[in-house]
Amino acid sequence: MLKTIFNTFANCFKIPELKSRIIFTLVVLGICRVGAMIPIPGLDGRALQEFFDKNANTEGGGLLGMYSMFTGGALERCAVGALGIMPYISATIIIQLLTAVIPRLSKLAREEGGRPKLIQYGRYLTVLLCLGQGFVMALGWENAANLFPGFDRNLVLVENLWWYRIQTVIILTTGTLLLMWLGEQITERGIGNGISLVISIGIVARLPQAAQALMDMFAPGGNFEEGKFNVFHAILMVVLLVLVVGGVIAVTQAQRKIAVQYAQRAIGRKVVAGGTSFMPLRVNYAGVMPIIFAQAILMFPQKILQFAGSRFNMQFLSQLAGALQEGAVLYLALYAMMILFFSYFWVATQFNELQIADDLKKYGGYIPGVRPGQATSNFLHNAMSRITLAGAIFLTIIAVIPIILYRVLHVPYAVATFFGGTSMLILVGVMLDTMRQMESHLLMRHYDGFLKKGRLKGRF
Repeated sequence: MLKTIFNTFANCFKIPELKSRIIFTLVVLGICRVGAMIPIPGLDGRALQEFFDKNANTEGGGLLGMYSMFTGGALERCAVGALGIMPYISATIIIQLLTAVIPRLSKLAREEGGRPKLIQYGRYLTVLLCLGQGFVMALGWENAANLFPGFDRNLVLVENLWWYRIQTVIILTTGTLLLMWLGEQITERGIGNGISLVISIGIVARLPQAAQALMDMFAPGGNFEEGKFNVFHAILMVVLLVLVVGGVIAVTQAQRKIAVQYAQRAIGRKVVAGGTSFMPLRVNYAGVMPIIFAQAILMFPQKILQFAGSRFNMQFLSQLAGALQEGAVLYLALYAMMILFFSYFWVATQFNELQIADDLKKYGGYIPGVRPGQATSNFLHNAMSRITLAGAIFLTIIAVIPIILYRVLHVPYAVATFFGGTSMLILVGVMLDTMRQMESHLLMRHYDGFLKKGRLKGRF
């Protein structure tokens, strides 16, 4: 199997067009990583980086940990690309949700030339989000001692604070817009999935840190006390990693195929023959979005209750804040319920069974055994509800595994993040999409692809 994979990668560089696309993609991703290394003028990024390196095995989790993972460590370096590509992702998600609830945007999405207009709105919204998030991040670095417990140094090296804030906001906004443009260039001139690859390269950049933490777990004299982890734990972690990766691939690829029959119809003087096709319904339709929504929302109540309990000396609020700490039983229960809720919420806003039923009826299609119109809409709604439940349960299990490893079993955060959660779902999804893109070029030039179903008949 490994020999086949190596031969397939070698074939990728035998096709001039695909070779140039791969090289272009790698160069652009390298530029993205440079943006995560260049510090913002007026900030002592080295001091914060040393603090994070020193506490890499004891600190982590939460919204800041997730944001730092997506930016590839640019947040703790006070780098130009500290905002990452997340404002653009947030703007795209907001536009998608507004399209589902605002009729004018919904009509625009269906019109010819409407999609570019929505993309343009998303870019304008990205600039606004960058300005707001950049100002909040500038204030956070200005008060780093409150944001990062245990850090007692001043990050700001500029005496004029307002000049520092304006300069930082402009630089952070420019960095995000540059990443957005580079991602679009990868989509057009590279191997595709540009924005997803920009996120993935930030996650992959944490692999050296995870590898070092993994060595410290099992190496005598490392950062962890000897005897805490042994060979048995190493075997269990390898088995768990294989199961998680296999499960993510299986559920990401899983879909229910609904048979659709098209009747013979006449268009002018031309008679179009009928036929049978399939409508694929993805099991994990919401992707990684429910986990991101749940993590972002659960981050704020714990901080607010903790601040209110200490400020007003109310023991009850402090205890409730402790119960909402990441890894606590109440936190895990709310986390699971919110993932279930947002899975159905995303499907309800993005999957329009009424429009699908109307389109089938318009083009002479129907599901065998189901009447066109409202009955088809009800059938699709019930089918999507059942498979969404399976996908939501899977997302809950994948999301809880890193928290249990980190909080309960005391596995380093850098290692635990690669055993599930958003990082694993994003990496596997992007890798599968990238392989499909490369495979389409290979099959057009009569080369074998990566997957079994993409292999050409008669080849060995």
